[in-house]
Amino acid sequence: MSIPVTILHGFLGSGKTTLLRNLLSQSYKSQQVPGVIVNDMSELDVDGVLIMNTEIVSNESGNFATISGHSISSSKGLKELKIALKTLKNESRPPWIIIETSGSSHPLPLVEFFKGNKDFQLRGVITLVDATWLKDDYNFGKELMPRWQDNMSAQRRGVENILAEQILFSNNVFLTKTDKLTDKAVEAVAQAIHPINPYAAISSAQWGKVDLDYIQSFEDYNFHLVSQLANELRASVNTPLTLSGKKNQKLIAKVLRDDRPFHPMRLWETCHNHMTHGVFRSKGFFWLPTRDDVSLLWSQSNGSVGLEVVGFWRAPILNDDSQNFTEEHYDILKNKVDKIESRFGDRRCRLTVIGQKEEAADFIKALKNCFLTDEELSFWRKGGTFEDPWPQKVAQV
Repeated sequence: MSIPVTILHGFLGSGKTTLLRNLLSQSYKSQQVPGVIVNDMSELDVDGVLIMNTEIVSNESGNFATISGHSISSSKGLKELKIALKTLKNESRPPWIIIETSGSSHPLPLVEFFKGNKDFQLRGVITLVDATWLKDDYNFGKELMPRWQDNMSAQRRGVENILAEQILFSNNVFLTKTDKLTDKAVEAVAQAIHPINPYAAISSAQWGKVDLDYIQSFEDYNFHLVSQLANELRASVNTPLTLSGKKNQKLIAKVLRDDRPFHPMRLWETCHNHMTHGVFRSKGFFWLPTRDDVSLLWSQSNGSVGLEVVGFWRAPILNDDSQNFTEEHYDILKNKVDKIESRFGDRRCRLTVIGQKEEAADFIKALKNCFLTDEELSFWRKGGTFEDPWPQKVAQV
């Protein structure tokens, strides 16, 4: 009997990981935990870490796998997908499988991968669309289709191609971040993108809140419905991207690694002055000297930045006498901290910046200037404080 498969598409920052975490939470309560495959074009694999932090799926349980460093829709990615699916099937035989793709993945190679597959039955091909992005950059979505058609006529490939084609191959579309828009604006966006794919249901998904039963109720994917579309688009899948008016630009993922904390005010100013349309996504884990006990998740898409608490660093906990550790427990924690290459225990910064080459490089350079200098580190160690304009109330993951 074949295993049902659900694919989550959506451009960078559309909310795929948030939705996946919500579905996993529901599946755990209903004892229908799926197998999960997460694709991250960055080698840092932040999304994979976030999913493993749910402690619902894991590599050890045989129901989780990651494909990082490249797109799952590439020839290399498809080979790794085949291996991952085989591992999930043999080790845990999950009741169903969810695949979270990287933001720039094209749906066509995945659709064709599952066509005629006897072991896995494609059900839901879901695309998440940032409704605020369509409102602000595409006139409530009205300009998306014309721009995509202009690109096709000029034989160029831009972000509009990715957005439109992910919708075209879907059987369900979820509009995300609708809590930031009025009901009238959400309706306008839905009406604008409906003609792109009249066969796909369009609904709202705030903060990843989608009912698990609804996802599992999808019928088998209709391959025949997209057969002509596949023939028309197959040749353009690997066409180089043209981004921000520049030819032959590729989406790149640059990783920033450092053990120092960010200066809160310089980071705030950098986010307001250095994020351009060419920086589509940045994400990762970091810390601030003003709240040095918590591990913070950095999540930026387009012009917005979100902070979430993902846990507590072990280093400051070890120095907290109120914890009343047993000697054995203390040694276990200290051993874990000592294995990490950092001057500050386990505290460190790991960020991925995804975007055009020039813009991503400029943003990385600006972020590097946000780390505390040696003088500032000395000041902090002596009890000095810094102005912190970031919201004090942040969400707990």
